[in-house]
Amino acid sequence: MAGMATFNLPSASSIFFRASPSSSSTATLSRSFKPSILPMRGLSGKPFRPRFPKIYAFSSNDIKVGSNIEVDGAPWKVLEFLHVKPGKGAAFVRTKMRNYLSGNTVEKTFRSGVTIDEADIFKETKQFTYKDGSQFVFMDLNTYEEIRLNASDVGDKMKYLKEGMDCIMLFWNGKVIDFEVPITVQLTVVDVDPGLKGDTAQGGSKPATLDTGAVVNVPLFVNIGDEILVDTRTGQYMSRA
Repeated sequence: MAGMATFNLPSASSIFFRASPSSSSTATLSRSFKPSILPMRGLSGKPFRPRFPKIYAFSSNDIKVGSNIEVDGAPWKVLEFLHVKPGKGAAFVRTKMRNYLSGNTVEKTFRSGVTIDEADIFKETKQFTYKDGSQFVFMDLNTYEEIRLNASDVGDKMKYLKEGMDCIMLFWNGKVIDFEVPITVQLTVVDVDPGLKGDTAQGGSKPATLDTGAVVNVPLFVNIGDEILVDTRTGQYMSRA
């Protein structure tokens, strides 16, 4: 047919080559070579996710703090674990886990080497934009899609939320099951007893109320209007900003 060109394309297995160690000018076929695979991204710039959830299996011996596993059809986060090798009997792994959906914490034991399903949980960054009544509104800065969480879903983390703060949302089966605030946040002291002249960091502490409503113990020299850094994992004062 006029206007049609025919091309001979190499097979997929012949695309990748590596230099032969015996000659710098000779290229030999390497079927064991594994090309780097870049993550696919949609038109919106968001990471491409498969349409169907993937369940990854791993051994109970691979359990560690922070592992996300699926047990009885629900996602759990491992809070503590201990590998036990008794003098008699089979080894096992003792864990303390938190259910992402209910918030319940339980202790569960797995036989050593047993296969466990890893929960298909993925994370996305969302920005906390504002509070609408009892709801906290987060936005995807790529798509401008809003996600609303109730106060019960936010829990104690509301003490550290400030407008414009980037947070990490955790998704499972297409819904938000948890979110993470930054480990370190900068907050402003709005109420505290005045500091005394000569006070030092080693001179004791006093409670201070921050602009988000959180109350933390601060050194005696801290005053109203000071910007301080707080560790959200422990709720403790770190330093002045």
